[in-house]
Amino acid sequence: MKTNILTLAAASAVLLIATGCSTMGGGGKDEPAPPANPNFAGEMNKFNAQFPNDKATKYEEISLNYNNAQKLDERGNCHDISKHPVVIILTLDASGKVTRSTTDVEGKKADCFRQAYASAQLPPPPFAPYQKPIRLR
Repeated sequence: MKTNILTLAAASAVLLIATGCSTMGGGGKDEPAPPANPNFAGEMNKFNAQFPNDKATKYEEISLNYNNAQKLDERGNCHDISKHPVVIILTLDASGKVTRSTTDVEGKKADCFRQAYASAQLPPPPFAPYQKPIRLR
């Protein structure tokens, strides 16, 4: 039961995050899906382990609003590279600086988003390291 709640909380957080990101198109209709990143599941497990936590839940909203206000996902025009969405998990230090990122897939669009967020500065998280997922269309 606890695992289901954590999974639901994480899925809800990712969906909440996704609502503010750009929805630009890209790529052709028959474009093949990019290959999965085998390291992604481990990073998502780290994110899930942060919950339930009221401070982490509140931070998800704060960081989403900040990301949208600063239009961090628009750096590098990555959205137009492919029609397939990318989920990126940012590892933040205590000051909110991105120290590492992992995407759910590999490929040109994922590389572009990793580069776009490499120098990003978000608000300080409630604890560090903090795993911050963002679904990018």
